[in-house]
Amino acid sequence: MEYRLLGGSGLKVPVLSFGAGTFGGATSFFKAWGATADIAEASRIVDICMEAGVNLFDTADVYSDGQSEEVLGKALEGRRDQALISTKSAFRLGSGPNDAGSSRYHLRRSLEGSLRRLGTDYVDIYHLHGFDALTPIDEVQDTLNTFVREGKVRYIACSNFSGWHLMKSLAVADRYGWTRFVAHQVCYSLVSREYEWELMPLALDQNVGALVWSPLGWGRLTGKLRRGQGVPAVSRLHDTSAYGPQVEEELLYKVVDALDVVAAETGKTVPQVALNWLLRRPTVSSLIIGARNEEQLRQNLGALGWTLTADQIAALDKASATPPAYPYWHQRQYTERNPPPV
Repeated sequence: MEYRLLGGSGLKVPVLSFGAGTFGGATSFFKAWGATADIAEASRIVDICMEAGVNLFDTADVYSDGQSEEVLGKALEGRRDQALISTKSAFRLGSGPNDAGSSRYHLRRSLEGSLRRLGTDYVDIYHLHGFDALTPIDEVQDTLNTFVREGKVRYIACSNFSGWHLMKSLAVADRYGWTRFVAHQVCYSLVSREYEWELMPLALDQNVGALVWSPLGWGRLTGKLRRGQGVPAVSRLHDTSAYGPQVEEELLYKVVDALDVVAAETGKTVPQVALNWLLRRPTVSSLIIGARNEEQLRQNLGALGWTLTADQIAALDKASATPPAYPYWHQRQYTERNPPPV
């Protein structure tokens, strides 16, 4: 296993981490993911991860209404000190007026609830699951900084922020000498490259590591989707596609065609090639992989230990390229002043 520093921190994380959204299954959305509340099955998945050096486990308070955290906590009993736990808050969990967002009130209650469900007295990485435009950023960052000072959180991060959300949050933290975000959990794949437009250059400039969610394009790059065949009868896309990145069919099949070629050249699978491509991108610290079972997990682990050639990377770059939105298309015309991220 390769380990990389998480952004500007001294924390080393594995390049593949495990997304525990497949633990729980308390809601229809997560049942469609194939989530399970079986502790023995979850423990077996954790065993395989640890054996492979995958010691970072990502969850959130809203995953299966807290059940994901509970199952993960039980699966890690007796080996908490060997693992890194990442969890998140900000989405609605409850029906009250303060049961969502990033207010001091909600974040405090959310963190205490996560610690209780996980069966631990600290989390290694605590994320804001999304931006709260109603709560003052000073209040948010002060609260997160307090969590770190109390020892209940080791590092803080965010997820699904726009460029100005992230930059303003960093600026407020810097103004008061508070703990900074060291990571940004982002949607990024061969069929969703918008992260490269602004967030990647910002991450390079501010030393913020990317923790990539949905690295297989919300299940579209598993090798099961083929031009002219439609979505297979058994696929979580039937129930969850509206909640993930929207991908035009022609782009998807253009990318899949290119992946098929590279997979044949390398003797690897389509998802292994797609994950390997992401690991070569600037700012990427870790890819959060999910797995419903041992077979899927072991296949994803096969993305490591080999490297795509420059020509193969170029072919995948070309197949997955899309016209950026304004002002990025304009800026890209002047690479003398706006060179691409490297």
